[in-house]
Amino acid sequence: MSAPRPVYPGSFISITRRCTQRQFLLRPDDETNNAFVYCLADASQRTGVQVILSQMESNHHHTAAYDRDGRHPEFREHLHKMMAKSQNALRGRWENLWSSEESCVVEVVTADDLLNQLVYIATNPVKDELVEKVHHWPGPNFVRALVRGTPMKATRPKHFFREDGPMPAELELELGLPEHFEGKEAFLAELERRIAQVEEQCARERMKSGRGVVGRRRIMRQPWRDSPQSREPRRNLRPRFAGKDAATRFALIERNAEWRVAYRDARRDLLAGAPKLFPYGTYWLRRFVNVRVTPPPERN
Repeated sequence: MSAPRPVYPGSFISITRRCTQRQFLLRPDDETNNAFVYCLADASQRTGVQVILSQMESNHHHTAAYDRDGRHPEFREHLHKMMAKSQNALRGRWENLWSSEESCVVEVVTADDLLNQLVYIATNPVKDELVEKVHHWPGPNFVRALVRGTPMKATRPKHFFREDGPMPAELELELGLPEHFEGKEAFLAELERRIAQVEEQCARERMKSGRGVVGRRRIMRQPWRDSPQSREPRRNLRPRFAGKDAATRFALIERNAEWRVAYRDARRDLLAGAPKLFPYGTYWLRRFVNVRVTPPPERN
């Protein structure tokens, strides 16, 4: 069991989840693309988590979001649950769609760190040598929707949801930065510039090495039961924070260490029958056991 971690409202987060056995269960055919956007929109509307950018590759997804109300565990739970059920119905399978390894959730610290995360998410198919340009990837074009400010529409997947059920016939996913984010236009312009920069850099590296890309046609012909031939990295570090500034990272590590001590003490007292306030950021026990939590710290 993983150690408890705080969930703070008003945080930027980056989520990564991969498919079991690295199989191409999310191969970007039309039905899968539509289902992913539909489930993403549904999870966002249910929880209030603002999706900023996502990238659905054949065996994993990356999603960056703004968690206004501290509900990203509910967002992840609903997205992954509904997508797994929908894809299993589409593929005619019953086992788990997602890896048993928990989602990787990274707290993004600054606006520059957020920009780096978005560039990483957008250019993942290019850096994996799947396509030459980001917009060549046959999955949903999240980058275009974010930059242009146009909503992404998805219809209720017919292979899983009932026509007479409670799920809407159509949903819209509006990607974007939160209202209070300053300098949105300049930020998005810099995002486009850095994406183009990565595309050019990858093209130069392929030219030097003589390697090519997989290409859209071969990607779409890949059997969804297959998985990459490359060796999977294991026992790597799982970062909790995305930040270049070392001092900021160390401060956040210290903050979380202090939080875990306070959480452990409050839980010990709760089990002993002498409950006291849990630290701000306590999620599971506040939601399901209704423990009392300290108020949020005052902002300077």
